[in-house]
Amino acid sequence: MKLKPMIVAGVMSGTSADGIDVALVRIAPVKGRPKLKLLAHEGFRYQAALRSAVLAAMNAKSTSTAELARLNWRLGIAYTDAVKATTERHQVKVELVGCHGQTLYHQARTASYVGKKFACTWQAGEASLIAAELGVPVVSNFRPADMATGGQGAPLVPMLDYVLFADAKRGRVLQNIGGIGNLTAMPAGRGGDAVMAFDTGPGNMVMDALAQKLFGKPCDRNGTLAARGSVLETVLEQMLRDSYFAQQPPKAAGREEFGREYAAKFLAACCRVSRKPEDALATATALTSESIARSFERFVLPGMRDKAIDYIISGGGARNATLMRMLKARLEPLGCNLATTEEFGLPAEAKEAAAFALLAWLTWHQLPGNVPAATGATRPAILGQITYA
Repeated sequence: MKLKPMIVAGVMSGTSADGIDVALVRIAPVKGRPKLKLLAHEGFRYQAALRSAVLAAMNAKSTSTAELARLNWRLGIAYTDAVKATTERHQVKVELVGCHGQTLYHQARTASYVGKKFACTWQAGEASLIAAELGVPVVSNFRPADMATGGQGAPLVPMLDYVLFADAKRGRVLQNIGGIGNLTAMPAGRGGDAVMAFDTGPGNMVMDALAQKLFGKPCDRNGTLAARGSVLETVLEQMLRDSYFAQQPPKAAGREEFGREYAAKFLAACCRVSRKPEDALATATALTSESIARSFERFVLPGMRDKAIDYIISGGGARNATLMRMLKARLEPLGCNLATTEEFGLPAEAKEAAAFALLAWLTWHQLPGNVPAATGATRPAILGQITYA
């Protein structure tokens, strides 16, 4: 199929379940490779009732089929409204939508169910509704094709990282800090087969849970509350002994590993040591920073051997000044130059949405979008399903 330029809307709602990011991206083939230009980006908070419904459905021990069906369609309406608002605000006409959907369950590794062992995933958000309302095709349900070829269905952002950030002279690590933290490592001057990517552990997920529980706030904006506390080192070391952190990449995590049950266990451990709520939040922030730094030090640094390494942060965590200070203190002594994607012309919150615009463009042209070295898949796979308007 001949590659053609297109304007694509990428739509992302992550494991933080705080809202929807829309990126409008012009993608054109240049010497056989996609070249991206971000035209616009907007973020939309979930309504409180919708966020509550999403959080209740995530990794739920019990729910009803009616509830899940309604949530699937309600999310489709929310995604449609977000794309409409973005295109109208910026007067941009899109030709294709790439919608990640809202992950309700992600089991990256095989487990037994009704006599068979398999991995599985589920992203909600009715694509037929989005396509019908917007009048353009929608690519959705990206993860299963990678999992069907032996991958973990995550991370999928490394394709964008490689296209935008791979450099001939500098090693690059792209660290996204959403609900979950994930990194993509690219040694200087190497091809896609040298890319390493995996989920480092909790990003904002535990911090947000504690901010809600202890302070009645959706998040610790700018890390202000954590800055007033002290890190409980004994608790930090105890929680870092979780088996996930020792697993070799490729690996993927979600609320199944670091959701409400983990946050409750984390808070209980903090309360046994300190009654100051700010200390618990400071320790949760240190957990994110330390799990990122140790992941880099243990799994990435030995294979990079680059004199210059740019460690580039994106996602909501890039706005947390306390977290960024902790990361700088840990990563700079390891030879990393800390930066954010904004310094490279890409807003921190727009990156994952832009990634799914790129993945949709690749799918439309029948090109693979996964990076097997990152997901563990046995081969490149064309991702997603196309729903026509």
